[in-house]
Amino acid sequence: MLEQLQLLRDLQELDQQKLDIDQQRQQQTGELAELQVVVDRLQEMVDTLDADIATIEESRGELRLSLTKEQDNVERAEKRLPQIKTQKEYVAVLKEVDTAKKLAKELEVQIAEKNQELESLQADRAEKVDELNTRQEETSSRKSEIDARIGELDGQLGTMASQRGNLVGQLPTPLRKRYELLLNRRAGLAVVEARSGACLGCNMHLPPQLFNSLFVTQEVQSCPHCSRLLFVVSPA
Repeated sequence: MLEQLQLLRDLQELDQQKLDIDQQRQQQTGELAELQVVVDRLQEMVDTLDADIATIEESRGELRLSLTKEQDNVERAEKRLPQIKTQKEYVAVLKEVDTAKKLAKELEVQIAEKNQELESLQADRAEKVDELNTRQEETSSRKSEIDARIGELDGQLGTMASQRGNLVGQLPTPLRKRYELLLNRRAGLAVVEARSGACLGCNMHLPPQLFNSLFVTQEVQSCPHCSRLLFVVSPA
């Protein structure tokens, strides 16, 4: 039984180390995910700005076509003026020219507004692209470091898996199942020390008779409060 208890202690220590490495691995992958979230958000901003810029450029293009059309109308109408013989027709053409010029002026104002919008959006895009490129470089560099670290952790986990299999294989099936059940139910802590009359797993006081028996019994004992498997360190 003492041999089994030592196996349990070794197994618990190994599982604690494995849990620590698993947490380190999760932290590494979590950091990488957070870095990628920032990159994705910036890329989304750039894509949105690209779409807005394309929409405004298309609208500006349509306005320019309309402006060209009105300018052509003015030019054609003004060329007709010398050939007009009646006052009524002359006045009508002058009105046509005036209307076309006013519309052209309005179109020029709208085009100028579109140019200002584009200038602002393009400046914003350039800023976001610079930030995106910087973040991508940082993420790429950090990813290489994280991938290397994860590779190291995975190597350790592989070694531990082999060691764990060897330890588990030496335990009787009922005791192994009992340990695994406690490991899952007690947040990875199934085997704990009993010290000064208390279980260090739940910090509850043990019955004196049970605590004293831990120094002499050869059976694996459990805490009556949390069911964890107990061991004691005999005084030197």
